[in-house]
Amino acid sequence: MQSFFWFCLFLGSTWFASGRFLHMKRGSGGKERSLSRSYTPKSENQRTYVADLKSPSKDIVVGVGPAGTGKTLFACHVAVEALRSGRVSKIIITRPVVSVEEDIGFLPGNLVMKMDPWTKPIFDILLEVYTQKDIDAMIHGGVIEIAPLAFMRGRTFKRAFLIADEMQNSSPNQMLMLLTRLGEGSKMVLNGDLNQSDRSEDNGLRDLLQKLKGSSVEGMGYTEFELEDVERHPMVRRILTLYETPPHQEKKTPPRRVRKPKAQEADRTIFEDAAIIPRDSIPERVQDTEGFATAKWIGW
Repeated sequence: MQSFFWFCLFLGSTWFASGRFLHMKRGSGGKERSLSRSYTPKSENQRTYVADLKSPSKDIVVGVGPAGTGKTLFACHVAVEALRSGRVSKIIITRPVVSVEEDIGFLPGNLVMKMDPWTKPIFDILLEVYTQKDIDAMIHGGVIEIAPLAFMRGRTFKRAFLIADEMQNSSPNQMLMLLTRLGEGSKMVLNGDLNQSDRSEDNGLRDLLQKLKGSSVEGMGYTEFELEDVERHPMVRRILTLYETPPHQEKKTPPRRVRKPKAQEADRTIFEDAAIIPRDSIPERVQDTEGFATAKWIGW
């Protein structure tokens, strides 16, 4: 009887997560509405990126560029649209667990709580569509899954929309492992900024881009964003421009060569000083007939 109760509870939570709460977000007045904000691509690169996200022929989409260009934003909203339309049955979120030059130590709680600091940027976007209660129910029902890269080996994701964010912090082995997890009816989005890598040059995203140079893979879309695509805030573009501009280097002047005086000139310089006895007044030591040294004044 107890097992039957828990089975019914599981079915109820799954229905709750995948039912009407999956499709709408209730406002304060109780009316159901769709996406809280309408985001449309503004630049040519953003339009290309969104077209690849929505294209059924692009199973893997790679977006590389500076912060604020809408890589994660558009990926999340297209994932929600795919979930609502039934093209996928779940959204999978992953991200390398690498902190920005700071060790935060041991994190308590379960897997979802441990990954919360890294997945918070994605859930901030989802909170524009769903309430926190809806998101918690979807996580509990498996409609939204947080999958760390460390536990993905051996898995296959079918009918899923997978968002892999900040992949400039992944290793080449992690990137290869992630790319081979793609299953039937799934789409994978890889985002990152090579200028904000905490793994320096040895990262999975850079390794993937180097392999893509001069070749194209069928079913893979690639978009490289520029500073002109930054739409987060005008100051973000100015700050990025400031950091990408090489510092001004002052022209170095060669040191002056000081000519060392010759021995005769040095001797003359010393003895022609007015504070020293004149050269013609220096006594000349001579030997007298008795072997004693006497002074003979020159010029006297």
